[in-house]
Amino acid sequence: MQVVRAHHFGTPDVLVYESLPDPQPGPGQLRIKVESASVNYADVMRRSNTPYPFPTTLPFIPGSEVAGVVDALGEGVSVPPIGTRVFAVIGDGSTGYAQYAIATAGQAIPIPPGLSADQACVLIVAGVTPLLIFQELARLQPGESVLIPAASGGVGSYAVQIAKLLGAGTVIGAASSPAKRQTVLGLGADHVVDYTQPDWHQRVLDLTDGRGVDVVLEMTGGSIFAQSVKCLAPFGRLVVYGMASREPLQFDQDTILKLFYSPSLNQSLHVFSLGLWFGLRFPAALSAMQTLIGYAASGQLQVNVNHVLPLSQAADAHRLMEARQTTGKIVLKPWQDA
Repeated sequence: MQVVRAHHFGTPDVLVYESLPDPQPGPGQLRIKVESASVNYADVMRRSNTPYPFPTTLPFIPGSEVAGVVDALGEGVSVPPIGTRVFAVIGDGSTGYAQYAIATAGQAIPIPPGLSADQACVLIVAGVTPLLIFQELARLQPGESVLIPAASGGVGSYAVQIAKLLGAGTVIGAASSPAKRQTVLGLGADHVVDYTQPDWHQRVLDLTDGRGVDVVLEMTGGSIFAQSVKCLAPFGRLVVYGMASREPLQFDQDTILKLFYSPSLNQSLHVFSLGLWFGLRFPAALSAMQTLIGYAASGQLQVNVNHVLPLSQAADAHRLMEARQTTGKIVLKPWQDA
């Protein structure tokens, strides 16, 4: 099979398009003939050796979510049967930038009619992340306000929509360019701010009559994190789920004073990692996936796939992501140039 593999850490140029033997499913596993593989920022972090929650051993094939057709079953597996269209989060046996991938049988979800493989494969990481954050960590309540920095990106574009579907009140997005800000408004945000401007948090406070927001989903790090803290209302919850800027969270004096020396505000900081939910709390992750399928199949959730590239162009996909030239999701097609 054809794969994209990294033998060294570094720039996108370390991603090599090469051949490997087809993987075989073991007990409790199945093999997927991959039609679509999603590109996530976690893939960029692993390739560049940016600090990541789980160790990466070289050489490795990036990619954690795929969609395609079941074409082989391991010992003890009878469902889903061969020929079933599925999407799945996959493990280390054969990861996503490949023509075939191995998945645990119980974690392969049938794709409903009306949903394409491209749409299905981008639902998992980018969609489950905000849904679990809102439901399990932030405990978003109907009518509460939400701030979403990087709101035009893969996770952010789902977060805006899911917040509204869960009954949020005012949803404020933040994005870096006029085109991206227009995209965020089109997703249903009530307001959008330019977070490249100094003191952009003041605009958020102005939009909330000085109160701030109840929930913040933050994945950028650096100064964006510090200003996001300043946007919190009393009893506000800020959830960090990434550091796309590759800059450490900035705990300046004002941030420390606000979070840790103003107990009367009852604000809280949470950190979210999706991998552990699939490892330790899979029933909750599965429930979230099924909810997302329902939203997408009914047309309530826009599934935005804005870049589709052959697998051999995975390095270009990473360059697009690192240059912040994307809205929505990027999908790789393993058989397009085979």
